Amino acid sequence: MARFISDNFIPARVHAKEQAADFKRLGARYGAQWTPTILLLDPDGTERHRIEGFLPTEDFLAQLKLGLGHMAFKREDWSSAEKWFREVVEKHPKTDAAPQALYWAGVARYKATGDASALGQTAMAFAEKYQDTAWAKKASVWAQGQQRRS
Repeated sequence: MARFISDNFIPARVHAKEQAADFKRLGARYGAQWTPTILLLDPDGTERHRIEGFLPTEDFLAQLKLGLGHMAFKREDWSSAEKWFREVVEKHPKTDAAPQALYWAGVARYKATGDASALGQTAMAFAEKYQDTAWAKKASVWAQGQQRRS
């Protein structure tokens, strides 16, 4: 975990008590009202992903990868975004991050190719797993489009 973080992030920590002024200033800037709050920021300081509260290691790692996917997506680096999202689904399939990652992997593939079948395939994947999630509901309209094309 430490290696993954050092390879992919520049970690910074602001301690609530020991750095109270900085904590208050940054907490206000980013709306952080609870600890820990982990923010994945672009180089310009724009928040791209947020993790609030403690998580088991597997879930935390999945959230970090999901955040890397969102950061790549924002840069319109569709292939890197899809890679990170698919890694969450494949390596952390039982985490809360996996359904969201599956959804965004399909969107990233569609953005890269313009091929709407990527969305239909994603909807079909939701029929096999994560059926009872909000992300499956969001993807369900893609299945309807897929059926019309069939």
